[in-house]
Amino acid sequence: MGVRVGLPSLFALLLGPVALAQSGNMNLPATVTAGSAFSIPTSGSGSGVLYIVGPDQVIRRSVQLGTAVELSASDLSDAGHYVAALAANGTVDSGQFDVLPAAKAENLNFIAVPSRVPVGQHNGINGTAYVFDTYRNLITTPMPVSFALSGISGAPQSRTAITRNGVAWTSIDSASKQGAAKFVAQAGDATTTRIIQEVPGDPCGLTISARPDGKRISVETAPVRDCSGNPIPDGTIVTITETYKGSLSTVDVPLKKDIAQVDMPAYNGATISVASGVVAGNEIHWNGGH
Repeated sequence: MGVRVGLPSLFALLLGPVALAQSGNMNLPATVTAGSAFSIPTSGSGSGVLYIVGPDQVIRRSVQLGTAVELSASDLSDAGHYVAALAANGTVDSGQFDVLPAAKAENLNFIAVPSRVPVGQHNGINGTAYVFDTYRNLITTPMPVSFALSGISGAPQSRTAITRNGVAWTSIDSASKQGAAKFVAQAGDATTTRIIQEVPGDPCGLTISARPDGKRISVETAPVRDCSGNPIPDGTIVTITETYKGSLSTVDVPLKKDIAQVDMPAYNGATISVASGVVAGNEIHWNGGH
């Protein structure tokens, strides 16, 4: 297991029992952009050792005082707070600076939920995008993120949100027709796509008809659709109930090719009803087929 060491303790390990002081031997920038080359000018004469300590990183450079320490673009790519210490001539010059994320968005982490959503849901799809630079630093500077949803029906929908602390989010309506929809988030040149399956909603206008079939009644639904006209998937359960003189018979029937069919006992005066989930349909009062 790793052990986190505080900066004073770390410098004690690196430099030995010396006191941190401001000797004026180096000139640090206040901020540096991640992935940028820069230099740290030094003054004085003689040699020394420069340590730069930041998030999960320690850089060590031998220094000839009076020259600049050159740091390449690959040296400091992690955003965060850094401390520098230059040990020379028995003293230690220390200072601090910040490495900021690059300004250009290069990567997006895009979360879209749910992956399956009923059609016709207002704000039924939620998208959240995290914006990163090329070094995977979260870009906290506000920037626009565009969200677009396009499917097999209806006009594409779009939203634009401004990031807050590197995050932007939005809600968007599901389409009126079932099918796969593309949900795209874009910031700058960074684009990420998620696929949302838009599925039929609850049954709508559920109806049954009945006809005599020998000594039984054949009960059948009309083709079952949602309120937008999408067919309800096969296997969806439809419950058909027959009530007669205080007795109750219930049959759960899966849809097959949009229709549920079942035979029930033929009792004159029976009431037959239909439902699917919380959606109720019509009732038939059976009187020998009349």
